[in-house]
Amino acid sequence: FRVAGLGEILFDAGDTEGAEAVLARAPEDKKDAPALAALHAKMTLAAEAAALGNPAEFERRLAANPADHQARFDLAMIQNARGDRNAAADNLLAIVKADRSWNDDGARAQLLKLFEAWGMTDEATLAARRKLSSLLFS
Repeated sequence: FRVAGLGEILFDAGDTEGAEAVLARAPEDKKDAPALAALHAKMTLAAEAAALGNPAEFERRLAANPADHQARFDLAMIQNARGDRNAAADNLLAIVKADRSWNDDGARAQLLKLFEAWGMTDEATLAARRKLSSLLFS
């Protein structure tokens, strides 16, 4: 889908406003297309991560308390925004493993958002989905 491709190029080049404008101009009947949904999810996740701050703070908190799920969650969001998908997924999986009920199953829900942003055929998605399945069904 060309509109999503153009939006992705603009966003990856740092032109968030341009990417938003491209998304806004998408035909109404195509707004829910998987490629556009993935771009929207990617942009939303990046905005959330940018608001979190310095990852070193979260790493320090985790060194002091490995059970600080909020620090691990926030670090995962920053890792994802920086392109370290595997580390982001691993941190969220660690929360699911340690405490599935934390934040109303928020780590698993966030993983699903990441999968949507990355695409269902992305290597990081496939690897993390396998790990998540083994956690949930073992």
